[in-house]
Amino acid sequence: MQQYSSLPEPNSQVDATPTVLTTIQQLQAELWLEHSLSRLQNRLNDCLVSLTSNQQTVAGEAEIFQTVVNELNSVLNNTKVAIALVEPQKKVGKVCFVPTSTSQHSSSLMIEGMVKKKKKLRLRLAEEIDIDDLQLLAQQEPPGVWQLANDIDGVIGWLIIARTPVESDANAFKDTCIQITPQLLTRAVQQCVTTITQLRKVQSLQRHCQQLETINQQLERTNQLKNQFLANTSHEIRTPLSSITGFIHLLIAQGYEPSKERHQEYLGIIQSSSKHLLALINDILDLSKIEANQLEMQWEQVDLPTLCRNVLLLLKEKATNKGLKISLELDPNVNTLLADSLRLKQMLLNLLFNAVKFTTNGSVGLQVKLKNYWIYFTVWDTGIGISQEHQAELFQPYFQISNSVVSRNEGTGLGLVVTQKLAELHGGRVEVESELGHGSRFTIVLPLKQKCETEKVEEVEELGKVGKKAKTEDISRTSQSFSKNNYFPNILLVEDDSDNARLIQIYLQKLGYQINLVNNAEQMWKILYQQKPAVILLDIKLPDEDGLGIIQKLREHQQYRNIPIIVQTAMAMKGDREICLAAGVNEYISKPIDLPLLASLVAKNIYKTFYRNH
Repeated sequence: MQQYSSLPEPNSQVDATPTVLTTIQQLQAELWLEHSLSRLQNRLNDCLVSLTSNQQTVAGEAEIFQTVVNELNSVLNNTKVAIALVEPQKKVGKVCFVPTSTSQHSSSLMIEGMVKKKKKLRLRLAEEIDIDDLQLLAQQEPPGVWQLANDIDGVIGWLIIARTPVESDANAFKDTCIQITPQLLTRAVQQCVTTITQLRKVQSLQRHCQQLETINQQLERTNQLKNQFLANTSHEIRTPLSSITGFIHLLIAQGYEPSKERHQEYLGIIQSSSKHLLALINDILDLSKIEANQLEMQWEQVDLPTLCRNVLLLLKEKATNKGLKISLELDPNVNTLLADSLRLKQMLLNLLFNAVKFTTNGSVGLQVKLKNYWIYFTVWDTGIGISQEHQAELFQPYFQISNSVVSRNEGTGLGLVVTQKLAELHGGRVEVESELGHGSRFTIVLPLKQKCETEKVEEVEELGKVGKKAKTEDISRTSQSFSKNNYFPNILLVEDDSDNARLIQIYLQKLGYQINLVNNAEQMWKILYQQKPAVILLDIKLPDEDGLGIIQKLREHQQYRNIPIIVQTAMAMKGDREICLAAGVNEYISKPIDLPLLASLVAKNIYKTFYRNH
């Protein structure tokens, strides 16, 4: 009898159909996976393009999270999706994103798992979830949550999956999909994190671009101000220079005669223009010194009533020419103030000249009041006033208000900036009140007491008294002594600038001194070999040798060690005076030269030498 085997033959088709079906279902599931991920990526790409073009920030990430939740919710059957976010250093997360089809008023969906106390987690919007519970759910198989994390920020949030138990419908395809769902979620999380990282990079670049644009705008504004400043400064400097050179030309052409009234008028204009030119240069230099922290303050007890009256006297001519009234209101309790009198005067004049400049009729005044250990210097006017927009720019360097009152932009646009910074150096501030068409009020607020040591203040005051006394007494006293002893002091003047040298020579010769003028160090040494001067007037910047080096050589040489040395120099920055004194000079005076002060210093040193030797 023939026997048949119960086993199928090799390559038999009996078991082929289930294998083929399984393969097809697997391929369908993989296609479903790739299709779902591709769709999610397309949604995220569209979202990213939209967000970056609109330059959204925090709202951008929220839109990305919501897109992920909606897409996963649509492809996962019997599953609910949510995202919980965690603030830094917090131990509790909060559900911030659920599918848009699920309102916060609908019944919440529970998720069970191995969490503390075996409690159920709610996926309701704004529900709080412990981080420890989320970490436990992430360790389960299959996981209940996935971390949204990157290398820079760490954990951004948590993707939470809640599956609803359903009876099997014997759908092998769905079962296969469920098996590869963790793979779908893992890759979806990667897509989400990558999109957020890209968004943050784009936003960072956009912020940098905005910052660069802001910087470029500031640079452009600065460049405009610089050009405006250079144009205005050039114009302002050329104006007084034109008067100086023009009237000097007239004096030379006509032959200078002191008795002629018009020649005295010319000299007055030349002097006024020179002072104007010097004021312009000082504004520029003062601001540079202040910003470099190189401005020296000369503290002293200032007689405020006297200073204020003197300031208004300087203003009187300009105000009278415009038909303006000037008023001064002094608090009877205001007497003295510890301040730099020169700088205080400069601040008040800056404000007062501005008040006159922008006032066509009415009054200009100065009010000084004492209030709670602060002194308020208020300069007011009945002029055109200043808009709120312009008030915000008043204290920017080189800024000038265009107006119809002034025919041209006078000044450098630095006066108010310098005033504000000088007030700050005094420990105070500047306040502004103004309204278009109703005048302005600028107030300098200074503390009644400065943080200065009493001994230093007394020393400064004593030196000031000595200097003033020297100006009035030393010259006459020394001249009388010299004439009695038939002594005519010889001064060695070392100055390479011919105009300055000629000026000093003429002035000192009129006072009875003999002047040997040289313009370099080589000539100076030749003169010294021949005779010993009573005083050496030395410029620091010489063409052939450094003045400080010359001073050191003089002090090291026995023959010249005791000769008084007075330096007259353009070195006028903070510390320059101390450098010169440390090198061994007796006196220091900065350019432009104050001739009476120079004469006082010369007389004082010659007087000492004369009585030491006689």
